[in-house]
Amino acid sequence: MNPYNFATHYKCINCSKEHPLSNDIYVCPECNGNLDILYNYRMISKKLSKKILEKRKEPSLFRYHELYPVSGDIEKFNKLRIGFTPLYEPGRLKKILGYNNFYIKDDTSNPSASFKDRASIMAIMNASQNGHEMMVAASTGNAASSLACLSASLGMKNIIVVPRSAPRAKISQLVMFGANLVMVKGTYDDAFDLSVAITKKYGLYNRNTGFNPFTREGKKSVSFEIAEQMNWQVPDYVFVPVGDGNIISGVWKGFRDLFEIGLIKTLPGVVAVQSDKSSAVADAFLEERNIEPVKATTIADSISVNRPKDGEAALRSVIDSKGFAIKVSDEEILDYQKKLAQHRGIFAEPSGAASLAGLARALKKKMIDAGKKSVILVTGSGLKDIDAVMKGMKEPVIIRPDITDFDKIKEKIITF
Repeated sequence: MNPYNFATHYKCINCSKEHPLSNDIYVCPECNGNLDILYNYRMISKKLSKKILEKRKEPSLFRYHELYPVSGDIEKFNKLRIGFTPLYEPGRLKKILGYNNFYIKDDTSNPSASFKDRASIMAIMNASQNGHEMMVAASTGNAASSLACLSASLGMKNIIVVPRSAPRAKISQLVMFGANLVMVKGTYDDAFDLSVAITKKYGLYNRNTGFNPFTREGKKSVSFEIAEQMNWQVPDYVFVPVGDGNIISGVWKGFRDLFEIGLIKTLPGVVAVQSDKSSAVADAFLEERNIEPVKATTIADSISVNRPKDGEAALRSVIDSKGFAIKVSDEEILDYQKKLAQHRGIFAEPSGAASLAGLARALKKKMIDAGKKSVILVTGSGLKDIDAVMKGMKEPVIIRPDITDFDKIKEKIITF
């Protein structure tokens, strides 16, 4: 059995050189560029169709197993439900935005409450099928807690490297899942570099976003779900929060996969949404130049990146899809985080709410037509970053447990 299923080889995103699939390769041996995994789409199209999917009962990302570069006993790894997260209509947010034609893909319901579970499971499967018993990863929190969560369910050992500034809620997840946690005095980029050094010195398997090409293959699963949940009617735009760039490149690849095997007839534009305090990809797109590092200071820690590790793939995805990039302020992110919670009941972390802020700004700037259909990705739960929420929260009213005290404040509370 081919351990890579219908995957055929690597192709460098930077220099286009092709390489055989191998557990020992993370980046291009020729130029150090990130790698893409290519497939035999003709064979996949014979194995996967709309009729076949209609008969499948599997409520997870594994319902599309032919489109992943892993094979073997899937049930061995299917211990927690990952993917096939809900696609919601906007409800009262339609009035807030003055826009009816959009949907919310809510990935807060994944096992670790993050989109990153999609990537972690593919990395774990690849590590396992190649004989590795321990993995290493660097993260601002979500990828780390995701790997720790899924590792705990499957008995995989790990080393997690995070910056000391990572949100406490995410650190608590790592501790509870039993991760071997290493905190560094530095940035995410510093943590990333240390994790790669550990990988090389001790021969461990590295899960890092924008370094391990299998992570993109897991993240593309969200596009399969969106297409099926929308009855194979592809949206015009998909708004994606962007940090390292790995999610948006995965989203674009997922739709291209479906197009190649004939399950969809059109392709969406992917929209890169970044904080104006961490905007390396958006700046490169808007200024029509190569990506250059920035000094990231955004409150949205999951998209706070100086050097986007998958930035080139992200930029190409935006250009090739005929999408666009848009910058929003941290104030807009926090505002729409609150609107998403109070008008739709979805509590997203700041980075997860950035997509809604980006959609709102695009509408205000008339960058999309009201007749176009959009999907926004909500990539992580607000419970992962309580400190960010508390900064903008008003102090609650405190009274004695006495009806006379309540009467004094009732006009502020009772509105019906």
